[in-house]
Amino acid sequence: MNTTSARINAGEEHYTFKLDDGVTRTKVVFRNHFGIELAGDLYTPKNAPASGNAAIAVSGPFGAVKEQASGLYAAEMARRGFIALAFDPSFTGESGGEPRYMNSPDINTEDFQAAVDYLSTQSNVDPEKVGIIGICGWGGMALNTAAIDTRIKATAVITMYDMTRVTAGGYNDEFDSEEARYQSRKALNGQRTKDFAESSYPTAGGLPDARPEGETFFSQYWDYYKTERGYHERSLNSNMGWAKSAGTSLLNTRLLAYSNEIRSAVLIIHGEKAHSRYMGETAYSNMIKGNKFTDNKELMIIPGATHCDLYDGGKGSFIPWEKLENFFLANMK
Repeated sequence: MNTTSARINAGEEHYTFKLDDGVTRTKVVFRNHFGIELAGDLYTPKNAPASGNAAIAVSGPFGAVKEQASGLYAAEMARRGFIALAFDPSFTGESGGEPRYMNSPDINTEDFQAAVDYLSTQSNVDPEKVGIIGICGWGGMALNTAAIDTRIKATAVITMYDMTRVTAGGYNDEFDSEEARYQSRKALNGQRTKDFAESSYPTAGGLPDARPEGETFFSQYWDYYKTERGYHERSLNSNMGWAKSAGTSLLNTRLLAYSNEIRSAVLIIHGEKAHSRYMGETAYSNMIKGNKFTDNKELMIIPGATHCDLYDGGKGSFIPWEKLENFFLANMK
């Protein structure tokens, strides 16, 4: 293993899932090209050979931490024989970056590339067998990374958001107009002026303490992030929310501009009942439009599943683990 790996917070940690006895978890740190130190959990099968292993980097959902859904996915893929790295994006969780609780399509794409850097240089990993998994808003980041990073052999996108689309146009593109964006820009830049003057970056607040009424996607988020099922003390979505001025890049950037030039394998998985399903379907349609490499692209809709059901399986076995395993095995030979 690379000796630059380091233990952080070596004491008792809170995870929202149980670790299989056949898998080890090691705290590691690595830097991206912006100089930000990223914190990760490296999951390794105890029976993994000393070299030649396939590896997967995992991140998401947007505003979550590695002790939640991304850790679950990494741990399960390790149980199935892969070396897997779940990591906190820049400005969040145990990773570095100031001010806190910011985001950027460019920096967050670089975060994924830095995770590929890390995995590709481990002595027990075959650098020709590296893939990534992006969950929720990190699904869009994963596709964006696959469009730039030719080292990635396979990308799985789970219950994805295109964060630039929903930020600039609202859900279902309800506020997709120049005037609506202008008003958003005014509010955002007013907040930036205030933040700079006060040298403070207040957060917008996360989900309410009480569960929202009805069965909406907000109540589904609450059921995951605010209960024992998915709560974590470092998670933005469980607690404070993003910084109020965090949306600048999302409002001024479009992800997936070159997604139809991705040559490597891509699997997009979405829930039939997910409020975000349209973003995954659009991303798939745009990805294969004009692309000469479509035989290795797939959209999979999970019957009955909502958006958050694919975070941890929900109340049923909604996550298609065997499909994911076979997808990576087939495309990282």
